Amino acid sequence: MSWYENAIIYHIYPLGFCGAPKFNEGGAPVRRLEKVLDWIPHFQEMNVDAVYFGPVFESVEHGYDTIDYKKIDNRLGDNEMFRNICEKLHEAGIRVILDGVFNHVGRKFWAFTDIQQNGQGSPYCGWFQNLNFGGPSPCGDPFWYEGWNGHYNLVKLNLQNPDVCNYLLDAVNYWMDEFHIDGIRFDAADCIDFNFFKRIRSFCKGKNPEFWLMGEIIHGDYNRWANPEMLDSVTNYECYKGIYSSHNDKNFFEIDYSINRQSGANGGIYRNIRLYNFVDNHDVNRLASTVNHPQYLFTAYTLLYCMPGIPSIYYGSEYGIEGRKENNSDDNLRPCLELSQMDANSAIYQHIVKLGRIYRAYPALRTGSYHTLTIRNRQMLFSKELDNQTVYVALNLDDQPCDLQFGTHYGALADVIGGGSIHIDNGTAYLHLEPYASMIIVEDDIVNLQPEQAEAPQEQPQEIREGQRYRHFKGGEYTILSLATHSETLEEMVVYRSDADGSTWVRPKTMFQQYVGDTPRFTLLD
Repeated sequence: MSWYENAIIYHIYPLGFCGAPKFNEGGAPVRRLEKVLDWIPHFQEMNVDAVYFGPVFESVEHGYDTIDYKKIDNRLGDNEMFRNICEKLHEAGIRVILDGVFNHVGRKFWAFTDIQQNGQGSPYCGWFQNLNFGGPSPCGDPFWYEGWNGHYNLVKLNLQNPDVCNYLLDAVNYWMDEFHIDGIRFDAADCIDFNFFKRIRSFCKGKNPEFWLMGEIIHGDYNRWANPEMLDSVTNYECYKGIYSSHNDKNFFEIDYSINRQSGANGGIYRNIRLYNFVDNHDVNRLASTVNHPQYLFTAYTLLYCMPGIPSIYYGSEYGIEGRKENNSDDNLRPCLELSQMDANSAIYQHIVKLGRIYRAYPALRTGSYHTLTIRNRQMLFSKELDNQTVYVALNLDDQPCDLQFGTHYGALADVIGGGSIHIDNGTAYLHLEPYASMIIVEDDIVNLQPEQAEAPQEQPQEIREGQRYRHFKGGEYTILSLATHSETLEEMVVYRSDADGSTWVRPKTMFQQYVGDTPRFTLLD
């Protein structure tokens, strides 16, 4: 099984993430993207396997109007800087995915400017789709060409021209050889020639059989693009819509239908594909601005991590930040973020961190077969099964508690999200879910009973006492108020106060004492 079939992906839109100028005015490179190095412990805490960088190649404006396929955009930095970023991510066990915008280029792309200068005498007239000299373009050129989706600042490439294909393969080869990238996401994959995909698959898999090929597909039969001859995966826009609308409409039947249609154990049409799942990205409104109730974020992310496919997180959404398209602009979806400004104690962030740990711990959750057990408008119960392991997932999006039950062959079960045990009587498990709650139910709760620091020899943690001050690995400083005991699970809890704003927080003692990579989550100050 390839690495990406078990992966958690983190998606960054670099030009926005770095606060780069809107237009590329040239000049010396500014190494803005280097700040991603400070985020590596953050990725590790989230159990991220790969960072998918949106466009990083030199472009005119937003990254999808490429100027040079072998050069990092000077608003982000330079190639040597990016080589170091790739090396540091790889050293941390995190793979690198790049955005391949191979359907179209910007108007400053070198082959297009050659035509502007030399007209019909240019050797590159065959490089662009439907280019002819029978009339002017909407941009004032003395020739006409096809723009992607009617946008004439995006000049469509002719991917049936062997020279164009050879040029793009050479660019891919450069990033594979020099930067050891681990995959490509193909922009506007529905517009790209199938023969090009077949050729690029043969080329990339020949160099690295584990290289991941994922395409952006909005509509259509995903099998047309994701198959043994072309791509490994495509974007799952069907379930993207299904996740938020099933919450807003209080209709879990919608998303359950889509999952079963796609990947159900009894005949899903995409059972052989690990689809790329998401709840938001650089093109659509943030989830926190889409759902009708903020508590829906918790059940939506539980579903994202537990449904068949590859879960991905769009940068900043792990903190529940909002963002909507306004005035036909995507800028609000692509903000500049500084890790120091993010709230490491936010409930949705801690929920997603725990989901990452759970996802890593249970193979059935990652690649097991999907079975619907109970489906109601406001409740959903399903299982994931692989070999001898079964994981149960229960969701309640109602504002009232609910009770569910299901048959099980296990004699003991636990909710790995909350840490409590499940009542079982004569082969029937009985669940009580609080409003807006979710459970992931397993036989062996290795997540809560075996904290991460036990996996490797690390320094024995200090005994935690009232009045001690600690620094979180992301910079915040806190004072211990007390130790407490969870009333349901009897788990030891740490109660602590932010020195910056006086807010009070609670987290399990085992989690408080964990390491993130080789760094303690909290370091004693005095």
